[in-house]
Amino acid sequence: MAVHIRLTLKGRKKRPFYRIIVADSQAPRDGKFLDVVGTYNPMQDPAEVVIDQEKLDAWMEKGAKPTVTVKSLIKKHSAAAAVAA
Repeated sequence: MAVHIRLTLKGRKKRPFYRIIVADSQAPRDGKFLDVVGTYNPMQDPAEVVIDQEKLDAWMEKGAKPTVTVKSLIKKHSAAAAVAA
């Protein structure tokens, strides 16, 4: 069972909102998932990314692989956290 960290779509038409989830790679995009590790709201200016770093690190230690999009969101979040601190 390969586990991926990816986005699942929430919100409504023309108002997207995403959860950053941990799910089996074979599960559908909006289907069953193992854990929610954060959220991404592209409608905010600038886009809002909220990640529970402890959960993310725990899943990555267990072997979960982030998708390309999630990897870029993690970079943005850690860069924004470094600037805010």
